[in-house]
Amino acid sequence: MPFTSPSAIVTNGEPDLLARAREGASAFLFTPRGTVRCDGPALFRSQAARDLACLLDIDPDVETWACLPLVLDHPDGMHVPDFIVTRSSGTVLMDAVPIGTEAHPPWWAPAAAEDAGYGYERHAEADFRKGFRLENARDLLRYANYRISLGDRVRLLTLLEEQGPMPLAVCMQVVRDSRDAIGVIAAMTLHRFVELGLDGARIGPEARVSRFHA
Repeated sequence: MPFTSPSAIVTNGEPDLLARAREGASAFLFTPRGTVRCDGPALFRSQAARDLACLLDIDPDVETWACLPLVLDHPDGMHVPDFIVTRSSGTVLMDAVPIGTEAHPPWWAPAAAEDAGYGYERHAEADFRKGFRLENARDLLRYANYRISLGDRVRLLTLLEEQGPMPLAVCMQVVRDSRDAIGVIAAMTLHRFVELGLDGARIGPEARVSRFHA
C-alpha cells in the first residue's frame, strides 16, 4: 500500500483516541531532535520509539515514516502504532517495545494491521540497542539540518568516484566551505550521497566512506 500522510488517514471514527495519543506524545522531548525522512510532526511516546526512528532514518530501504498515524480497531480494543513506514518492499505499521515496560502492543495488532491493509512489526528496545548502529545514528542525526555547500558536495563525490572508498579522515580534507567537516559528511550520509560503515565500530577517523548505492 502506498504511503499516506497521517493527516489524510481515516481512523474509522476514532479521532479522539488519535488526538489524545498525539497530544500526549507532544509533551515529550527526546534527543536527537532532527529527522530526515519523517513525514509530519515527530511525536514519540518513549525514548525507545525515538531511538527506533533514528534507525529508520539511516535504513537505506526506508523511503519515509510518520508517527502515530492511525487507530487499529479490534473487538478486544484499539491501538495507535508508533509508526507507519514505507519501504521499497511495502508499507508497515511498527511499534517500539521499551525495556521493562508493561505497555506492550496488544497481541491482536498484527491481525488488525493486516485487516487494514498493512504489514506489522514489533521492535524490542533490548534488541536494537545492541551493537554500534544506534549510537552512530544518533551522532549523525545531530546534523540532520546541516547545510552542505555545492562545492563541498561535488569535491567529496569526485574524490570517492576517482579513488573509491576512503577513510573519514581523508574525506575531511576536501571540505573547504565549512568549518565542520564532520557535519558535511554526516549530512551527506543522512541524505544518501555517501555511505558510512555504521555497524562495526563507533564512527571514527578510520571509518570508510563510499558513494551511496541504492
